[in-house]
Amino acid sequence: MSLSRTELDHLRQVPEDRILQETLTRLRGRVAVVSSFGAESAVLLDLVAQIDPSVPVFFLDTKRHFPETLEYRDLLVRNLGLSDVRTLSPTPKALHDRDPQDQLAAFDPDACCVLRKVEPLDLVLPEFDVWITGRKRSQSATRTALPVLDPQPDGSVKLNPLAGWGPAQIEAQMQRRDLPRHPLVAKGYTSIGCAPCTRAVKDGEDGRAGRWAGLAKTECGIHRPA
Repeated sequence: MSLSRTELDHLRQVPEDRILQETLTRLRGRVAVVSSFGAESAVLLDLVAQIDPSVPVFFLDTKRHFPETLEYRDLLVRNLGLSDVRTLSPTPKALHDRDPQDQLAAFDPDACCVLRKVEPLDLVLPEFDVWITGRKRSQSATRTALPVLDPQPDGSVKLNPLAGWGPAQIEAQMQRRDLPRHPLVAKGYTSIGCAPCTRAVKDGEDGRAGRWAGLAKTECGIHRPA
């Protein structure tokens, strides 16, 4: 599926602070959210829930998440009243055939991400014209050019309504809305993915430095660097 030229041109004219509202109302039924339920996810999910809590929200359960992430997901779903959260996972057969010893991330993290994230998401991507993400330019050097509207080769669009938000704005919104925190944030985790590939961030590092630390890898594959 894809947006028409007219629809895309219209969204390009919408101010950034209204783009989420306009997309969720104008394109209702054609929009989904993808969320990691990570360190800053509550802000986007809360904004979405205030507009339409029935919007589909997809969570990629890689089977390698921190237990705290799964608990936090359930807490946010309850607190925000999200009514259509869908969990995507690799099939048991795929895990058995391609990662039988649960060690793929140790020697081929790209292949692990494809198995556990990219392929499960690819199965449902064609159902929607717009995918909403919580990516921000302030998160890392590889995201500094992130656009709010990110057209994809297939004609769909990734919408990044918080692209221009910095840490201070995120923190202010967390406090203003009294949003619960991911338990690992207090331990220095500013970007939270799978447990084997995530560590706490050190002073002076960018927010995503704890992801695939020591490797050239900066994205799991469901997004490209911007």
